[in-house]
This record gives sequence, structure tokens and C-alpha cells, in this order.
Amino acid sequence: MKKLFLLLSSVFLLCACAHQEEIVGDTQITTWQDGKTGAISLTYDDGSINQFRQALPIMNRLKLPATFFIITGQIPGSQYQGKFIGRPVGEIIKETATIPTNKENFFERTSAAGFLGYQGTIEYHTQAGSLYDAGKIEEAYQVIEDLYKKVRSGEFKRGDKSKAEVNEAKGVSWEDIKSYAAQGHEFASHTVTHPRLAVLDEVNMLYELEKSKEDILTQLGPQYTFSAEGPYGTENERVMEYAHKVYPALRNRMPEPFLEELNRGSKTQPGTSKKEYVQWQRGALTSTSLPLMKSWVDTLASHENIWLVLVFHGVDGIGWEALPHELLEEYFQYIKQKEDKLWVATFADVTKYMRERINAKVQSEEKEGHLVIHLTHNLDKAMYKLPLTLKTYVSSDWKKVNVKQGNKEKLIDTKQDQKGTYILYQAFPNAETIELLEA
Repeated sequence: MKKLFLLLSSVFLLCACAHQEEIVGDTQITTWQDGKTGAISLTYDDGSINQFRQALPIMNRLKLPATFFIITGQIPGSQYQGKFIGRPVGEIIKETATIPTNKENFFERTSAAGFLGYQGTIEYHTQAGSLYDAGKIEEAYQVIEDLYKKVRSGEFKRGDKSKAEVNEAKGVSWEDIKSYAAQGHEFASHTVTHPRLAVLDEVNMLYELEKSKEDILTQLGPQYTFSAEGPYGTENERVMEYAHKVYPALRNRMPEPFLEELNRGSKTQPGTSKKEYVQWQRGALTSTSLPLMKSWVDTLASHENIWLVLVFHGVDGIGWEALPHELLEEYFQYIKQKEDKLWVATFADVTKYMRERINAKVQSEEKEGHLVIHLTHNLDKAMYKLPLTLKTYVSSDWKKVNVKQGNKEKLIDTKQDQKGTYILYQAFPNAETIELLEA
């Protein structure tokens, strides 16, 4: 019996060793950066001034990066401001007296609505756009019909009146934004004037999308032209078709076969999705309780594929649905306490990481006592160059591993899980091969 026990033990050890040898070199790309279990992006719309005066210092102190979707036309020094591109507005106004608003002329008339030379007409553009986005097409036509009737009868005062979102964003300069970007924050397009894109004609929609991007490119550089958010969270298919040709990533919609998108209005629980990733948007309003906001963060801990995209607007009384900075302080402290498990990153960085990981190829080989890892992807190399986190299994004898890629080296302690001994490390795709050597 004793001999049988020793024999069985030897067989078990041999199998264990064989199993251990099989996984040495096995390399995976972790779902999130640094092997975290979830991702969070803090995003702000409109660029209202207290986002920078009150919220940004809190995030800087806690070292939490954010993404600010900014309205570029109102920033001093921007080359492009709001304008209507098309026929003379007087000609359009005259025509409305004899031709009713219909599908043939609606986009032109709504595009011109804020540039007729009268105060308050922009509100009709916004109202018509809201109805159109909601699928209430005839009601949207009627709003524009009423607008031009009032213009013809002289019911508006001469002059120009900016939208609330534009007025609330005034006070920040490009120099300010450059300094904030240098602190690790992403700045992205929220168009030139914050219009209802769904009711703009082609030329005016492209102006809003492209010229905002052009000013950001001029002022900040190409790395800040990756992301955008169409105002009012529009998901209009026509808008998305145009916008996706201008920006690689949209918070509105980002159709990917590996990504389930749950917008701010969705009541679907993110844990029910079978997709590789879930983008779960939540918008904190003035009526949103702090416990509910914290529960969104807690949800990430019980899953491994959720990206929580938080959407904020106003702060301390300035901006839509403004939140007090004291609440943001407590909330961001709560997020910071969970940073050991949750990756807090900009909207662009999370998007790039997911796409790189899904499109990456990893190969490993043993060479003279060390491991060589090849990491590549087939995406645009100039745009997608974010480091990925690799998990590689090494010999159980290794306690420390020297990781080399090009002229960079880092000493990393090994860890254990049920499969064996491994290390987590950062590596750049489409760069030099990665070498792992026992230290």
C-alpha cells in the first residue's frame, strides 16, 4: 500500500510539473489596464466654468483624470464661431410665407433658425430638435412653422441671444485648457455652438463637427481630436453616420461587435450582458442621491467587463443639473478608495484599450532560458499606441522578473494564482519585442 501511495504521488507530481511547464509563456491581455476588474470614465459636458474652478481641483488632488466635452465656438481665440451656411436668411423667411415647412425644407429652416438676427429664435431650433429626436416629426415641423410666422409678423426683438450652455461656458481660455490638458485631462469636441445636430442640414452639421475638431487640433494637437459628444446625447442615425466619419469615438453611440451600449436612459442591468465589454452610462442629476451614485461604482466590483461612463454637467449652480462640489468631493473620494480594483481613465484611453486588446495578437517563445513576447495589432499605429497590460506565466522558480522592451526595463515581483506563477506588466504594441528574464 505504501509503495502504491508513493507511486501515485510521483504520478501526481509529474502531472503537476507537466501542467506547470505547459503554461510557462502563456500570455493574455488583461480585460482592463493593470488587471483591474472594471473601468470608470468621468466625463463633463459643455465646459461650464465651475467644472474647472471647482471640480477639476478636486480631481487633480485625487489624481483622477477626466474628459471634458467642450463647446469651442465661444472660447476666445477660436477660429470658428456659430454661423449659418446657405441661402440669405431673408430669402428663406420670405419663402416661408407661401411654402409650408415639410421634409424638403425643414433642415434648412431649422439650421437657419438661430441666425435670423432676432433674439430668442434659437430656442425654436432647440425645441424642434428635441421633438425630432423623439420621433415627433410633424410636431417639429409645426414649431418651425410657428417660428417663421412670428418672425414675419415682427414678434421678436432685433439682436442675438446665445444659448444657456454657451453663456455658462464663458470664462475659460485656450491657455487655461492647455494647462488642464497637461495635468492629464482629455478635452474633446462638443461642437461649435451646441446645436441639435439631428435637425441640421448636411453642410451645417459638418461645419459644427469639423470646425470644432479643427480648432481643437490647432490649439491642443491631434491627440485631442479622438473623442466627441453630440449635444443632448443624440443617437440619431443620420447624425451618427456623419459624426463617425469625423471622430473615431463618440460617447453618443459607438457600435462595436464586442461592446454593449447602455445609455443614460437605459434600465437594463449591465451584468446581464454576454458581450466582451459593456459601456454603462449614468448621468448624475440634482435629484440623484449619493447612495445611488455609489451603487453604480459598486456594481463594477461584481463583474469584470463593465465600463462605467459617468456624465456630469453643471457644478455649484452654473450649468444644467448642477451638483455641489461637496457632493463631487465625497463621490470622487469613494471612487478613489476603490482604485486598487477600478481603472479610472479618460474616455479616449478606455476606448483605445478595448480596441487594441480586441485586435491584438500575442505570441510567446522560449529562448535560452528567457521568454520573448511579440505584441501586435492591426489598427492605425499612429492613433492606437496605448500600452496594454500583459499577464504572462513564468517558471515557479522565478521570484522576480526583469521585463525589457526596447530601452526600457522594469523589475517585477511574481504572483500566484490557481494556474501557476505569473507577472503583470505593461507593453507597447507594434514596438520592440518584449523579453522576460529571471532576475
